[in-house]
Amino acid sequence: MFPNLDPKKLKGMLDKLGIKSTEIASTQVVIHCNDKDIVVEAPQVTLIEGQGMSSFQISGSVHEIDRSKVEISDDDIKLVREQTGVEDTALIRKTLEANHGNIADAILVLKSEKDSGP
Repeated sequence: MFPNLDPKKLKGMLDKLGIKSTEIASTQVVIHCNDKDIVVEAPQVTLIEGQGMSSFQISGSVHEIDRSKVEISDDDIKLVREQTGVEDTALIRKTLEANHGNIADAILVLKSEKDSGP
């Protein structure tokens, strides 16, 4: 944080300002965003409290997981096929992707389309 500053002196200065820091033992930190997850592996986490506020300082090995891509398994397709009677694998996959992999929603959509069809 401050180069060439003894950590004990820094802690003493922060204590005088009423700022308390606490190390938190953790194995992983995940930040969920709308379209991705930010994952910090083997993190060093410090809780900093002062003036009625709490903040976290996190450092470690960071990678991202893209949640906008939905993984559809063959078992998911098979289950939807069995529940709806729809044989078109491409249509089932497209419906599952449109419903973010939610099998129940995909089944409902396909059944309603089948029931309202000619």
